Amino acid sequence: MGDTATAPLLTSHKAKLAKAPSIDDTVETYIGATGVIQLLKALLLGFAWAFDAQQVFISVFTDAEPRWHCTGGDGSCSPAMASPCALPPGAWAWDRPAETSVVSEWALKCAGPALVSLPASSFFAGCLAGGFLLTTLADSVLGRKKMLLVSLVTMSVAGVLTAFAPNVWAYAALRLVCGFARSIVGTCALVLSTELVGKRWRDTVSVAGFFFSTFGFLSLPALAYAFRDASWRNLYFWTSVPTLCYCILVYSLVDESPRWLLVRGRKQDAIETLRKIAALNGNSITSSFSMLHAACTMQEDAAVGGGDAGGVFATLQAMWERPWAFRRLAAIMTAGFGVGMVYYGMPLNVGSLGSNLYLSVTYNALAELPSATLTWLLIGRINRRSSLILLTVVSGAFSLACIVIPEGSAARMASEIVSFSATCTAFGIILIYSIELFPTAVRNSAVGLVRQALVLGGVAAPVLVALGRERSFWSFGVFGLTVGCLGLFVACLPETRGRSMPDTMEEEEHKGEATVASCTAAAAIDTISNSDLV
Repeated sequence: MGDTATAPLLTSHKAKLAKAPSIDDTVETYIGATGVIQLLKALLLGFAWAFDAQQVFISVFTDAEPRWHCTGGDGSCSPAMASPCALPPGAWAWDRPAETSVVSEWALKCAGPALVSLPASSFFAGCLAGGFLLTTLADSVLGRKKMLLVSLVTMSVAGVLTAFAPNVWAYAALRLVCGFARSIVGTCALVLSTELVGKRWRDTVSVAGFFFSTFGFLSLPALAYAFRDASWRNLYFWTSVPTLCYCILVYSLVDESPRWLLVRGRKQDAIETLRKIAALNGNSITSSFSMLHAACTMQEDAAVGGGDAGGVFATLQAMWERPWAFRRLAAIMTAGFGVGMVYYGMPLNVGSLGSNLYLSVTYNALAELPSATLTWLLIGRINRRSSLILLTVVSGAFSLACIVIPEGSAARMASEIVSFSATCTAFGIILIYSIELFPTAVRNSAVGLVRQALVLGGVAAPVLVALGRERSFWSFGVFGLTVGCLGLFVACLPETRGRSMPDTMEEEEHKGEATVASCTAAAAIDTISNSDLV
């Protein structure tokens, strides 16, 4: 009788334990042992960051303010003068041909900081608008791969057309289009590359994009120096055409994310993609995909209850309706704004250092290399939250130090490089942190919004840099205060190091409930133990 009575209870207990596999567990089963070819495909996606970095920082050279000299035609001209705007025509001339910069070609030197910074601000405004309007498409109708290709092609075509811009207004408009298109490039490349490999290689491929970004940044001073006496239009042309060739490689070689296909209910497409990836890894799948069917069934039930697979803006609605998701997004976007202001603003501000432009930009680009290396070495060992707080405080302190250090000195250059290097490391960690904070169903949208917060900081940077040419506080001072203070908002976020990647909002909520339950149980046990001791 006792046996009969306990049998149903045991069966019920086992049924609760026999939970359906998550999509993360299922994909890991089939592609966890990532082979060399599949790893190279994921790294190929990271190369998109090189083209992205070129378009972000190209204006450092094309929009640079050239040096000028007195021609001797007017006695009032002096090399010590801050600006030649008060001098009559013919009393001064540019050191290099006028076509080397948009400032000299279109006579923007005396037009005021607003017009000089218009193209760069238009680019970042386009990035901001594109991020909000395009970011959900990769989670909904288009997917990661198609969205990446559309963005890259549009960005490169806009870049080629920029090389033929007839005036500053057309130039600013094309920079707006270019920024709109590139807003989602890095996000799609980062998310897709991490979703195509197993857990073992996830950190490696996520950091690879930052190395390629450094390569793209480093290529700019080399190209600019090669075309130093030629038109600035050459830079746009020769950074845009290779992007089209890269798009052909991505279209031919890279697969769509099986995780996204499963979350969207495209089970057959996911099976074909998994078969292809497994074959490249040397694992011929002969099973019946029973785990995949179970995961899809669970996902369909979750989608019915939670609305994860709705329309284009359903992902934003899903995050808005859940307080935990909204709090996470608000906190990390706030910190991202400060990081973005320094990350995009420091390279634009190298002219205020009073040194060689090509060397200054090269030093800034090289500062990203140890940052990417440090991120790669430590990403599996460091806590995301505490490291971000430390990096933003260090960046802010050294940026503020640039105010009091004399212009043109080696100490000021070193302080700026330390600040920028700390920001570069924070930039990489904050994006990886964003991937881990949000589930597959909304991941691309969430990471895209975080990137837009980074870009929003970049929108204000050109104006601050223009004002900082007269007084350093408006550039280095504002940069330091912003990144140092806003970085503290990361303290509101949970730690994600070592956690598995959730796939649905419900799964993340259940994990949170399980964590709270385990903590409550542990506290209760501790209380009972203490009372027993008493």
